[in-house]
Amino acid sequence: MPFERLEAWQSSHLLALEVYRATDSWPHRELYGLTTQARRAAVSSGSNIAEGSLKRGRREFGRYLDMALGSFSELTYLLLLSRDLGFMSKDDSQVIEPVRCEAGKLLWGLYRRVRPEIGSPP
Repeated sequence: MPFERLEAWQSSHLLALEVYRATDSWPHRELYGLTTQARRAAVSSGSNIAEGSLKRGRREFGRYLDMALGSFSELTYLLLLSRDLGFMSKDDSQVIEPVRCEAGKLLWGLYRRVRPEIGSPP
């Protein structure tokens, strides 16, 4: 599949795998709350890259990348919240954070290449 060659997708996929691994140890009472929301946001980012890569034209692909960035931003907050609530261990946080940073960097880079008129991240 063409999306599998995209570094932004590869990095987002690794991030989703790490989020699933880390959320396994979160409190069971959060299974239908924060755990599910974090997992969905992680999956959504990679899914939107994959789906958008097969759309016709840069503008349409850019729209899906915009949604991927939204999901990535949501996940960033959810990981911060989970850390501050004490759900995520320091070890898990130290593993996820560099993966999250790399995924964000690659996603923004792809977005700027596809939609150069939009500019840089806020």
